[in-house]
Amino acid sequence: MLAPPLQGAAALTHDVLRGVCRMLLAQGHSPVPELTLPTGRRLDVAALSPQGAIIAVEIKVSVGDFQGDQKWGEYLDFCDEFYFAVPESFPIEMLPDAHGLIVADRFGGATLRPSPVSQVQTARRKAMTLRIARAAAERWHRGFDPDFRGY
Repeated sequence: MLAPPLQGAAALTHDVLRGVCRMLLAQGHSPVPELTLPTGRRLDVAALSPQGAIIAVEIKVSVGDFQGDQKWGEYLDFCDEFYFAVPESFPIEMLPDAHGLIVADRFGGATLRPSPVSQVQTARRKAMTLRIARAAAERWHRGFDPDFRGY
């Protein structure tokens, strides 16, 4: 049975997510959507660069979405680069200038403001790299063998 099509904010979020992942892949990065951090919080997108940098992307599709959710500040210790990703209709002047900015739609994205680069602590970098790699491998296997129940 097919799931019903997404509508409203959920559809817009999905479109921005798709565009962000396409953009990151085109840049040579390996994105993993909805990665759970050790704190239990969930990043909208975590990505590894070819050099091993950890990139975090927080998707915001409306003013209410941004104002009602300030958890993104907790993500900064887990990444080298942090970006907000928004649809073209989002009033970008509301977003903090201290972080990167991506505008995306379902077809791709563009970086309007690069993220400042910080350095994740060495032990945390190793743990995050493993977390991203394991999540990617497990998700691939779930698609390959959806009947397996040993996760």
